[in-house]
Amino acid sequence: MRPPICEVCNKDFNPSKEGGLLYFKETPEGREFEKRVKEEGIVGHPPDAGWFCGEHYNEAEKLVHLTLGEVIEKPQS
Repeated sequence: MRPPICEVCNKDFNPSKEGGLLYFKETPEGREFEKRVKEEGIVGHPPDAGWFCGEHYNEAEKLVHLTLGEVIEKPQS
């Protein structure tokens, strides 16, 4: 698992105090990762999950129906 660094602003933060990890719409890469976790016992950061600091978490949470890549590409308001 990657450390908690915001996908939007690259802020290093403490998820027990703000923000958190969000899971987005599954992608082929995410399905392959989950398959390998089950079959091979690999560990790592899921490709469909991203960390978001307190400033960006609520807006990102509204977009979990999109892929993480689509969310990261969206212009910030």
